[in-house]
Amino acid sequence: MTHINESNETKILLELSVEENHFLFASSIDNALQIAENEYLQLDEQISESFETIKKLSAECDKLDYILSATCGVLCGIIDIFLVGKPGESPVGNITDNWFEERTKDFARLCGWKDTGKENSSAIAYLEKKFKIPYDQRGSGDAGRCIFELNTINHHFKSLGHNPTLLGLFFSILDQFSAPNKSHFVTNGELITLHNADDAFELCGNDVPSKLFCAFVNWFGHLISDMSGASTSKGRGMGIPSPFWAWTNDIIAIKRKSRIPVFEFDKTINELALNIYKKGYDFRFQTTQAIVVFVNEIFVRMIFSVRRLIRYFVIVDKEERSFKRLWKECEPFSNASVKRMLTVAHGTFCLMDMSDALIKGAAKGNIAEFAMRLNIVGVGRFAISMFGEIDRSIKKKSEKENVYFLRQEKIIIEDYIEGLKYLSYIYDDRNLLTFVENLENSDTYKLAFMKSVELAKKRSVPDSEILKSKDDIDAYFKGGN
Repeated sequence: MTHINESNETKILLELSVEENHFLFASSIDNALQIAENEYLQLDEQISESFETIKKLSAECDKLDYILSATCGVLCGIIDIFLVGKPGESPVGNITDNWFEERTKDFARLCGWKDTGKENSSAIAYLEKKFKIPYDQRGSGDAGRCIFELNTINHHFKSLGHNPTLLGLFFSILDQFSAPNKSHFVTNGELITLHNADDAFELCGNDVPSKLFCAFVNWFGHLISDMSGASTSKGRGMGIPSPFWAWTNDIIAIKRKSRIPVFEFDKTINELALNIYKKGYDFRFQTTQAIVVFVNEIFVRMIFSVRRLIRYFVIVDKEERSFKRLWKECEPFSNASVKRMLTVAHGTFCLMDMSDALIKGAAKGNIAEFAMRLNIVGVGRFAISMFGEIDRSIKKKSEKENVYFLRQEKIIIEDYIEGLKYLSYIYDDRNLLTFVENLENSDTYKLAFMKSVELAKKRSVPDSEILKSKDDIDAYFKGGN
């Protein structure tokens, strides 16, 4: 039972019971001891789990891992500087442009276009007609040219429906559903809405769900048609904006719709995004930048797996090998070591790329030059790696603190168990009280008892007060006469 005194101190009172020849004390102590020992075992398991978690969060990279990772970053940085560069001067970019043209033709064929061997403009024209939308004003003789300088070079960027973002999809569906049809554009930090944008447009579908589906298909199909420029484009053509820079439009649109002031910084960044788009920085070129980042990723993961594979066959005996253990040692995805190597590789890559962009941007005194040469995909990937490193560091610190407190609790439990064992030893009198049986079966005990009775009679002790038997002694100590 427990007792709380006036000073709010909790004390434990162990109930003791007296049997014929021993005390029964141990029900409380034994239970407490068993509970404490179980808790001790649980603490051991928790500490082991925490150590396992710490091990998973810890990178086990050696010097060669770091050297190889940095080397991958350097090689990919060289590729980015000399083969990716900026729009219009990119050998890899030319390959990417051709790839997108072929994919546009493939999509057009899938949609029913008959390939007659003509140029890509035929496939684009087919898709533009099949996936018609009401916000495709290009500024050639329409109101947009007079109001906000809309033209064939910038209309894909300024038109929100042409942006490959979630907000671009929202405005595309909104423009198609509106009656009369509308077009939304962003220019000079303002959100412009054109009413009666296309009287000939009619959204297919008999109910809201079917219309939503058709609106999404129109948005997606029209983006594919504009991926390599419009049907009237000459040369490379103006593709759709890159997803990253298109968000500068989305920020302005959200602020204007929410009646939040648009800062000068927002306008400046949006103007910068428009300028580099005009120079060819579109979705195709950002894909080109992503290629070298992807190659860096693949190289590092491959190096990690190959090194661990070699180590596995060198260290592990043939009899102990298994595919499960092999995969655990070599898989290049979830462990902290490969993530640390990726951080080093992408960090090295970004250092080289940013240095090149800064030098050439400063040489021309043009921020647009820096923005075009900066591999924004690489920067984003490095930011993800750094976030992962910080997150793992925080979790690792938390687990170490948890281990510290668990160890302190374990020490307390150890002392508690020792105390319980000591109490159990003190109150365990069953062996010590066996002298009662010895005395009961001893002739010496009987002779001594009779002598004490005779001695009492000679000393004139009243007969009623003489304890003549064991029953008399028991009655006397129990309060009898």
